[in-house]
Amino acid sequence: MQTPTNTAYLAAELRLPTNWLDYTILGIYFVVVLGIGFAARRSVKTSLDFFLSGRSLPAWVTGLAFIAANLGATEILGMAANSAQYGVYTVHWYWIGAIPAMVFLGLVMMPFYYGSKVRSVPEFLLLRFDKWAHLLSSILFAFAAILIAGVNLYALAIVVEALLGWPQWVAIVVAGAFVLAYITLGGLSSAIYNEVLQFFVILAALIPLSVLGLKKVGGWDGLTHSLDQSHGSNFTTAWGGTGIGSVNPLGANWLTIVLGLGFVLSFGYWTTNFAEVQRALSAKNLSAGQRTPLIAAFPKIFIVFLVMIPGLVAAVLVPKIGTSGSSLQYNDAIPYLMESLLPNGVLGIAVTGLLAAFMAGMAANISSFNTVFTTDIWAKYVKKGEPDEYYLKFGRLITAIGVAASVGTAFLASSFSNIMSYLQTLFSFFNVPMFVVFIVGMFWKRASTKSGFWGLLSGTTAAMINYFVIYKQGIIDIPSDQGANFVSAIAGFVAGAVVMVAVTLFTEPKSAAELQGLVYGTRSPGMEEPPGAGDDAWYRRPALLGWGAVALAAICYIPFSF
Repeated sequence: MQTPTNTAYLAAELRLPTNWLDYTILGIYFVVVLGIGFAARRSVKTSLDFFLSGRSLPAWVTGLAFIAANLGATEILGMAANSAQYGVYTVHWYWIGAIPAMVFLGLVMMPFYYGSKVRSVPEFLLLRFDKWAHLLSSILFAFAAILIAGVNLYALAIVVEALLGWPQWVAIVVAGAFVLAYITLGGLSSAIYNEVLQFFVILAALIPLSVLGLKKVGGWDGLTHSLDQSHGSNFTTAWGGTGIGSVNPLGANWLTIVLGLGFVLSFGYWTTNFAEVQRALSAKNLSAGQRTPLIAAFPKIFIVFLVMIPGLVAAVLVPKIGTSGSSLQYNDAIPYLMESLLPNGVLGIAVTGLLAAFMAGMAANISSFNTVFTTDIWAKYVKKGEPDEYYLKFGRLITAIGVAASVGTAFLASSFSNIMSYLQTLFSFFNVPMFVVFIVGMFWKRASTKSGFWGLLSGTTAAMINYFVIYKQGIIDIPSDQGANFVSAIAGFVAGAVVMVAVTLFTEPKSAAELQGLVYGTRSPGMEEPPGAGDDAWYRRPALLGWGAVALAAICYIPFSF
């Protein structure tokens, strides 16, 4: 087995030896991205075309776009950083922290979203509760979308500066300009078709990086042997050291992993995050909308290996990564391997893949932001009853404003050495409280109209208090930011649910007629929609796809459980 050592490289800056071939590949990618934007522009005639692709896209396109929208800074740098810091525990963010929630979205929630014909996730709260729950959720989501878009821009900027030598402001302006251009031109269709392209470009970048990384450390056996010696045996298992009271790198036990990550954070993100749900709402019919997250679940199961392996390899090559004794932070895991392992040409593909990942994540949040701000805030509370052309033009204007705002929020992420920690903090603040309002409102008919607003407000407040007061001020000892995020998520969920029940006891519910198609066990005309041609084939049945994904994820745990 090869035993890598720390080298003089650590004292130098990360800088890729790019040449004309790499920049040619990058240039071709940008030309194709803009070409897709110009091609999609011809199909944008109405605001529905701009914001939801006219609800016309096939399931395989929306499914790939669904997973690509998630392949931003969260997935690439964040999960590699997670793996370098916490080890194989990263698989929990996929097999527990994604697959069950994606299946729940497809099988249970999409019939309500698609059947009610809403244009956004907050709009569903307007139908189920009242305008106050709708307005608060719209504002919170719009704010969160800009913050998360800023994460992608910041991550892109630091990587491009380190790898290519471009100043941060140049990287931010170039990436922001291209995202602005193709979304403004072709709306959601442009974003989605570019996300399909970006999905394959990202795979082309990560696969050779993972293969060459494993070869560098002597294969999987060499990797695990080195990590067992340097980080302990729990670093290469999924459940080792997660007993209650046990100590592990993640700072969490099996209960907080299952409840905090697997239920609250996961379901909060995948089922109510409009940046994801918007892709399913753009599908051509209800069957395609249901299959969108279910199709996406299968690549999601295996993408973990392409982001986890580079992080683990970096932990071997740079044993002190992320500590005060190293010039590299956890977020540098993938850039370090790119510099060390990839030849020119392949290097150009990898750089293009990174840029594609950041642009996909940013575009997903910007396209969802412009929809929510235009349809849920501006059209309902500021400028009502304007012609459709007005909202189409305003949607393009607010896209530009959203990109500019995300540039301003990009540097808020700079205080986190692990971007994933920052994103999980945002999810615990914004997605989890929205999820509890959805889940209670969807499964409890008695939940009153006022309970939605107060549940959302109290859940958000409780999550923030736990993180900024209880954790940051050291009132309760929580070992890590990630562990604190799990606890914040649980606190936000419990507080929101308790307040919703309490408020419901003293306020009036909606009538049964008003709840048709909005509460489990009821039906609306949209939910009676028959499958399209070929959608009733056995291999396209949502139940088969969903439970198949859950079973496959469970099987994947077996090699990492001992």
